[in-house]
Amino acid sequence: MTAKRLGFFTRLLDKAAPRQRYLLAAEQIIHAEAQGFDTAWVAQHHFHEDEGGLPAPLVFLAHVAARTRHIRLGTGVITLPMELALRVAEDTSVLDLLAEGRLEVGLGSGGTPSSFPPFGLLSDERAAAYADNLAILRSAWRNETLSDGGNRLYPPAPQLARRVWQATFSVDGAARAGTAGDGLMLSRTQPRPADSLDLPLDEIQNPIIDAYLDALPAGATPRILGSRTAFVTDNPQQARQLAEAGLRRQAENARANGQPLAGDRLDDFIAAFDVHLGSAEQVLASLQRDSTLSRVTDLAFQVHSIDPPHSYILRSIELIARQVAPALGWIRQRPATELTPPRTDPLPEDIR
Repeated sequence: MTAKRLGFFTRLLDKAAPRQRYLLAAEQIIHAEAQGFDTAWVAQHHFHEDEGGLPAPLVFLAHVAARTRHIRLGTGVITLPMELALRVAEDTSVLDLLAEGRLEVGLGSGGTPSSFPPFGLLSDERAAAYADNLAILRSAWRNETLSDGGNRLYPPAPQLARRVWQATFSVDGAARAGTAGDGLMLSRTQPRPADSLDLPLDEIQNPIIDAYLDALPAGATPRILGSRTAFVTDNPQQARQLAEAGLRRQAENARANGQPLAGDRLDDFIAAFDVHLGSAEQVLASLQRDSTLSRVTDLAFQVHSIDPPHSYILRSIELIARQVAPALGWIRQRPATELTPPRTDPLPEDIR
């Protein structure tokens, strides 16, 4: 088994006001670094605070970079069609410089369809806009001239062209990422075909990995990030109680958007959204049934759509680092600097 990097992923969805959300997410990343995590990833979402609480990931990561030393900081993802590509190039170059080379740049074309019009686009135009903006971004990073006046990116950042990750649901998207020599980002879950609602996630994602590897240039090193929902607690029943509200809310949103789901019980939602929860032993056994994870180079864990209280997220980070990730091929590169005892927080009143 190849040693893997371990990542923490957040959509910044703590049940709090915006400033508090950002402070809590920063604390979670700092805690992940203390537990030895190699990477931290943040998602970008515009307007819809119940889907993601962060429209400006590079601004947030600059704040986190000033409070961390080792953990690599990534975007998962910047929705590139909605951005001015040259500004992304400039902001990433400055951030990587200040973060001492710790930035990873994950990019994607997707996003909530209703978020596109304020940026002058329709959702069905996103693929073309993504391709155009990615070409501009690469050109800027490669230090090519950007106009007849001889303008070039400052500060220069040719290293970032080697740290691009592309997120995709499709075989074709994976082939494009592979051809470019970029990293591949796999989602924590994917919608199933209406006639195969019980299709395992690895049966969907293994062909995506195959296409990526087949398209990689000779000699290129694969970079494959597998994101998964994993919520680990000391009390398995507690994990289920905390999961009920978040997963039911996700099911309601999925059905409202036309996604078919089978069943209406918590276990149905756990299966439909590829959730791994419970004790460390239960989560590990569940993850080990996912054959995709034996092929990835990077593991990234998030608690969405459970989105439990902050203290439970911190404890889940600890348990993943100590009891789950090592059995999946992760080798800690630095000792944990914050070995806290198990928490004994009482159940919140709303789930008693």
